Parts: sequence; structure tokens; C-alpha cells
Amino acid sequence: MKFEQYDISDKIKKSIAEQGFRRPTDIQFKSFPAILRGEDVLAIAQTGTGKTAAFAIPILNILENRRAKHSTNAVRCVVMAPTHELALQLEKVFIALAKYQNISILSIYGGVDQAPQKARLNEGVDILIATPGRLFDLRSQGDLDLSKVEILVLDEADHMLDMGFINDIRDLIKHIPKKRQTLFFSATINKSIKKLAYSLVRNAIRIQISPKDPVAKNIDHAMAYVEMDDKRFFLEDVIKSEPDKKILVFVRTKVRAERVKKAMERVDIIADTIHSDKTQDERLDNMKRFRDGDLKILVATDVSARGIDIPNVDFVINYDLPETPENYVHRVGRTGRGDRKGQAMSFCSTEEYEILEEIEESLGKPINKMEISKTDYKNTIKISGEKENDWKKVMGDIVIEDEEHRKKKNRKKRK
Repeated sequence: MKFEQYDISDKIKKSIAEQGFRRPTDIQFKSFPAILRGEDVLAIAQTGTGKTAAFAIPILNILENRRAKHSTNAVRCVVMAPTHELALQLEKVFIALAKYQNISILSIYGGVDQAPQKARLNEGVDILIATPGRLFDLRSQGDLDLSKVEILVLDEADHMLDMGFINDIRDLIKHIPKKRQTLFFSATINKSIKKLAYSLVRNAIRIQISPKDPVAKNIDHAMAYVEMDDKRFFLEDVIKSEPDKKILVFVRTKVRAERVKKAMERVDIIADTIHSDKTQDERLDNMKRFRDGDLKILVATDVSARGIDIPNVDFVINYDLPETPENYVHRVGRTGRGDRKGQAMSFCSTEEYEILEEIEESLGKPINKMEISKTDYKNTIKISGEKENDWKKVMGDIVIEDEEHRKKKNRKKRK
């Protein structure tokens, strides 16, 4: 079935066509009818399957059809997102799809001045996309009217749960009408997520796409056994062997991210980072440069693994294996999006064997192992552009960074 055959607004069809989309993805095909009928939906689908459009398109159609019933400036649809980056991405998708409609859309998030957001809310907003912290700040200050919300969407709900927002979500429910439509979208499902979902939805239509294989079929993923201290040499080797590729590198901590960036700079590789210690402007600028292709290597923590649609990522490299199997799925899902092919490479050190076993158990199959001979392993380290005496500087940097990190944690505790 093509988009033009759906009983949705011609204005939406026009914007869909301009973006080059002709047929819905599986999650869109299965979600559209239930959402358009006004039913609650609990949808589980892997990353890169078109989840955002699966709820954005029917929501825009519903709000356009109901416009005559409301004259208030109160928000009509709330979309909750776990991170700043995802909120901005959702706003971008909604605005593109609503190009020919008279529907106002706004994203709000922390880390930036509240005043412009308050001014926009006073003008009236139909669709509000928000991170939990800023949403509750503005509501408690009396700048946000949630009394007329018709539709509530929880996007990347599993990530919000992981980040500890469950009480915030439950508090939100107290301030919006009981008679509403709730759409619950998640890439993974477990007992905690089920419990939260069924406490929010009513007689929900459950939709699950590819539950047995959470990793998209168009992603080739492999791993190599590389010891922790040697990972920078193998990352250098991959980057230099693929000089024109856009590569997203995942590490476990903010300190590790900066460390990897510096290691690459020592071998004349330009890279930058994105993590929670960066200012909002820095995060947005680095993400924009990476999206536009001006920056080829971006080193990220898991704050960027969830739901972020970065076009044309050729490689995802798990420099550190993630702490949970679910995060492996989210990380590798940044490549191979839509119809594009993608590649994912993981480095596994001796300390990470148990994590690898958990990931493979979750996937239901082993990850392809790249055999590296002892000779090739040694040669990879030997031919590195890093000078022999650089190890002293590396160790010095590590000591300084660890000390700075310790001091920062102590300052936060005192506050």
C-alpha cells in the first residue's frame, strides 16, 4: 500500500512525497490504522524502522481534523523524549511533515534559556516535544497548560526508564486528562517496560516488529578481540583504511571519550566528542558538523545512541562494549538506516568477555569474529602513527583527566 492510498490529509501526502517516501515501513503500516482510529498503541520496533513517522503522520492528521473543536492555546499533543538531541530530531521530522498545515510545533529541553521557550508557549503550541526536566520546570512555573492534552507519546520509552524518569512520567499523568490517546514506542521490551506501559495505556493495540532479531538485517556486524590498551591502535587502523567514511565511535564514559579524541589527534586524525559534559551549543554544533559531513569521526557516549537519526553513517565502532545488551542494539542502529547498508565493529577486551556473552545471548546468535593473527596484531600496533615516546604523554593525560574527573565529582557532591 502506498502513502497516497491512505485516508490522510492531502497536505500531509504532499510533504511525504516531497521527502521521497512512497510506501510505509512495517511499523508505519501496522501503526497507522490503530492510531488514526484513536486507539492506544504499544509499539516495539528496532531502531531505523521509521518509528517517528509511524506516530507523527497520524497525529498530524488527527489534530488537523479536530482543529475546529478547540480555540484554546493549551498544548494538544505532548511527545516526551529522553534527550535534547532526540527532542530536536523529533521536532525536525514533525515540522517537515506539517509543512503545509497550520499546526504549531515546539521542542523544549534543558541547558538553554527558558525565556524563548516560554514566549513560544504563550503564543500557543499544538505539538510540544519535551525532555522530562524542562517539561516539569515550565509546568511547575505555570507556563505550560497541559489540561487539554489529547495525545501523549512516549518515544524511546525504554531509555527514559533507564535514565530514571519513571516517577516524572507518572507525575505527568496527574496533570493531563484521563481521556486521552497514549502512544508508547520503544526499541526494546522487558518486564519493567511492560509494567510502565500497561499502567499508561488502555486496551492498547500491541505491535511488535522483528522481535527475534533486534539488529536490522542490512547491518553487517563483527567483533575483534583487542586488549583495552591496544584499542586506540586498531581504531586508528580502521579510520585510516576508510578515510572517506563517516564513523561513529561509542565509548562507555565521558572521560574515555575525551581520551580517545586525544589519542586520535596524536596520529593526525580529526575527531570530536559528544557527551553530557559538553554544553548544549557544543553538542548541537558537533552533531551538525557530523550530520553535514564536515566532521568524519564522532566519539560518543550512550547519550547519543538512542533514536538519533544521523544520515549516512558508514561505520559504528563499539570501542568499548556497552554495559547492557539493549544499548548494543541502539548503538549499531545508528548505521544501516532505511535501505542503506551499514557496518558495525566491536572491540572486545579480556575484561569484556562476559558482556559479549550477554549481548550474543540477547541477540540469539553469535557475532561474527574477526580472526587477527599474532603477527597482524603486532604490526597494527607497530605501524601506528603514534610515536614510541608518546606513551608517557598518554599516561600523563590519563592521570590529569582522572584527577579532574575526581575533583568535578567531589564538587557536585558538595553542591
